[in-house]
Amino acid sequence: MAVAGGRWQGPKERSAGFSRLRQTFDFQLGTLDSYNSVVSFVGCILVVVAAYLLGSIPTGFLVAKSRGIDIRTVGSGNIGATNVLRVLGKPAGIAVLLADALKGWLAVAVAGRLICGWLSSAADPQAREWFAICAGIAAILGHNYTCWLHFKGGKGIATSAGVLVALVPLPLLIILSVWVVVFAMSRYVSLASISASFVLPFAVWFTGASPTLIIVTTALAALAVYKHKANIKRLINGTENRINLKRTPPARAPNP
Repeated sequence: MAVAGGRWQGPKERSAGFSRLRQTFDFQLGTLDSYNSVVSFVGCILVVVAAYLLGSIPTGFLVAKSRGIDIRTVGSGNIGATNVLRVLGKPAGIAVLLADALKGWLAVAVAGRLICGWLSSAADPQAREWFAICAGIAAILGHNYTCWLHFKGGKGIATSAGVLVALVPLPLLIILSVWVVVFAMSRYVSLASISASFVLPFAVWFTGASPTLIIVTTALAALAVYKHKANIKRLINGTENRINLKRTPPARAPNP
């Protein structure tokens, strides 16, 4: 028997009191879990939107446009660094390459982690990894399907490299080595990029990354190969353009 409110409580009354207390505690825990889930969901949406908009900046198009050229109408018609290099020369091509890579890195290292840091519910390592992965995927999709050019963008190789710098730097070094070797032997940027994309998931697995990252990088590699489908046809037909490392004059804007 126990005393409560000036009277004795029997076993049944104590059991009912404990049951009410447990229900209240479980309700509070459930409410807290629901709140954390909502905050994480909203945070993930913010990360995806911010990273997509960052990745969607059409760097190659803007650089060429500043010189009076629509990069979509010359060369391969792609807005990526390779076509910019062919049309406008090495300085412009390198600038676009670095800017596109920077977009990917900023999306993961700044947008994803900054928003994640604002959310106490995203403090655990698994949540941080998911936020970073969502940011990286969104940045690559933003580059490949930019909303500013009717959802027609680049192939995402440079932006993917920037994402990988932030997510899995060691596998990036492995596939970068593959890219350099294949390019040095063939002078085909597309073949080097396809080869590096094929090796990416194996490099991520070899370095002991999480299963989530292995699955995600496999999907990103498949997307990169898919975006090169026109290049693959030209490689098979023998009509793909090689990169000439000799100095070539940049294209000029057409006379009005």
